[in-house]
Amino acid sequence: MKRPDFLIPYEAIEFRKITFVTMKSAHFIQALSILALASPFAYASDPSPLQDFCVAINDPKDGVFVNGKFCRDPKLAKADDFYYSGLNVPRNTSNPVGSTVTPVNVAQIPGLNTLGISLARIDFAPNGGLNPPHTHPRATEILLVVEGTLYVGFVTSNIDNRLITKVLYPGDVFVFPQGLVHFQFNVGNTNAVAFAGLSSQNPGVITIANAVFGSNPPINPDLLVKAFQLDKNVVKNLQSNFWWPNN
Repeated sequence: MKRPDFLIPYEAIEFRKITFVTMKSAHFIQALSILALASPFAYASDPSPLQDFCVAINDPKDGVFVNGKFCRDPKLAKADDFYYSGLNVPRNTSNPVGSTVTPVNVAQIPGLNTLGISLARIDFAPNGGLNPPHTHPRATEILLVVEGTLYVGFVTSNIDNRLITKVLYPGDVFVFPQGLVHFQFNVGNTNAVAFAGLSSQNPGVITIANAVFGSNPPINPDLLVKAFQLDKNVVKNLQSNFWWPNN
């Protein structure tokens, strides 16, 4: 039978109080640690703007540096800072990969600075036009097909490396999660056109083949031989090729 608290010695009661407070403090510290570890993921994307807009300028004079670009005085903003024309014009796809990407990001529309969004048009040549495997380190991509038939997909991260693919037709939409290797391939016998929305004003692009075999200066061939399990002559041949920058 449990003894009532009034029969328990004073020292024992104080010990219980200290233990309870210590346990609460430990739980609080543990929760705080988890939040601290999670916070970098919460802020992995572009930060939210703290003003209506921040028109990018290249000249730092009379500007404020925000998230990669200097900001023009908002009172000096004009309509052209938020405008781009010509995305309806088909691009030339006569190149080794048979595709051309037309970006519309902060470099083309200064008013996109800090707004966390951008756009791209992708033109594909018939019968095999390819937007090669690549990643966007700072953005998720949502793709809308408006013309032609595209085989698209992405690969999940290690260790599964699952390939997730779909054949898209006009009006179809597909999402490529941020940072994952993905591609688009024209499997039709006509031109194909798609528009991509990206969750960053400057999503960046890393084309896998270009980065690995076309880096400047070149990666040590011995490293690539071991990484890709290829003959050294094959690696040197790949490094000697010109890797077309369709982005």
